[in-house]
Amino acid sequence: MQKKCDSMTGLPTRNQATIPLIRPESVAEVPGVQFFFTTRRGGVSSGRYESLNLGGHVGDDPSAVANNRARVVALWGGRVRKIVYLNQVHGATTVTLTGDPPDTPPDADGWVTQQEGIALAILTADCAPVLLADGTARVIGAAHAGWRGGLSGVLESCLDAMLRLGARREQINALIGPCIRQPSYIVGDDFQAIFAAHSDKNAPSHKKFFSKQERDGRLRFDLPGYLRKRLGFYGLPEERIHDVKLCTCSEKNDFFSHRRATQQGLAPCGRQIGGVFLV
Repeated sequence: MQKKCDSMTGLPTRNQATIPLIRPESVAEVPGVQFFFTTRRGGVSSGRYESLNLGGHVGDDPSAVANNRARVVALWGGRVRKIVYLNQVHGATTVTLTGDPPDTPPDADGWVTQQEGIALAILTADCAPVLLADGTARVIGAAHAGWRGGLSGVLESCLDAMLRLGARREQINALIGPCIRQPSYIVGDDFQAIFAAHSDKNAPSHKKFFSKQERDGRLRFDLPGYLRKRLGFYGLPEERIHDVKLCTCSEKNDFFSHRRATQQGLAPCGRQIGGVFLV
């Protein structure tokens, strides 16, 4: 795993086991910002949710989820007052967080804020968590970008909201987290037809992100490649778009994967998070 990502470190909580986090070195120098991704290890959930399940909507014991979420907050030694979650609906709505975080997670797939000590979390189990930050303007964002959200413009929605808070395109760093990768993402012609029928002059062509492998002739989709291209099409500098290059579907010991769980008859499964906060 460490060969594919920049850095994975274990942070111990008080009187608890170490929780491994992915903290890429490629964005470590963004001033005043912390990016991180959890794995499925280091928590108390059991069975199909073993062990650090952070999703409260998948049928896990609520007390185990609450324990797991508290453990992740405790990792940061007071630098994070709260981790906030969305009720993700595979859409393109972005919420701007000001004041106290809402008690009920809003129906949305993107967050932006300028508040220190509040970590914006994106729950995933194959979709891509995309973390965004302008360290100079001190504006951060996080988007839940599966194929539906990516196609409908969740990244652009999140970036637009960041610009309204004072961020600048040329200063924004983007980080694509663990998600399903092309070798594991087998799709049908009907899936590709959805992209072909979607007209958006402000987005790149989808064609180069679908390919068939000679060994089986099956069509595969490159989700992170497509998202990366959309970020560049929006105007983010290429050198500021980063990718941890980790596959949730193939790396079963490290990540939850909805596709893998479905194939094995073990759905629903747990969720890991990508998170970003200002310090």
